[in-house]
Amino acid sequence: MAFLAACGLGCGTAAAPPVSLAIVDHAGLEAEIARHRGKVVVLDCWSTSCPPCVKEFPRLVALAGKYRDDVVCLSLSFDYEGIGSPEDVVPRVRTFLEAVGAGRVVNLLGREEADSLAKKLDIVSVPVVYVYGRDGGLVQRFDEDDAAKRLGRPFTYDDVEAVVCGAIGR
Repeated sequence: MAFLAACGLGCGTAAAPPVSLAIVDHAGLEAEIARHRGKVVVLDCWSTSCPPCVKEFPRLVALAGKYRDDVVCLSLSFDYEGIGSPEDVVPRVRTFLEAVGAGRVVNLLGREEADSLAKKLDIVSVPVVYVYGRDGGLVQRFDEDDAAKRLGRPFTYDDVEAVVCGAIGR
């Protein structure tokens, strides 16, 4: 599949924990974020059909490994577009997650059709990354519009990591 070659790394590693993937609705996503209160939470909203998402995703995996004592990384796939059932896209999403060694990431697939879920999260398009503080409050949202205004360029995981380091006090 094209997205596997696009990740640009040898992708996964043999030492990575097994990949899990849960299907959640918006309420389930909010519960998952709240469940990790006390740690910094990074939520990456992405899709296998989004080249920038696929390119940066290995950096989420690296972040999850580097700061695992202080940070929980969540990935929310927007691959379900309302045709068939969410379970129909699980193989494609799981294949990508396994290829990039995403076993240390809490991997979620939206149960709701992507446009509906995007509206609930006020997302125009992926990628979008949220960083939540230990108290559960939003520290920073990274999206295309914010990055253009604040950074004058697309955001990267270097930008995300800088905010994470501030949130964990490093």
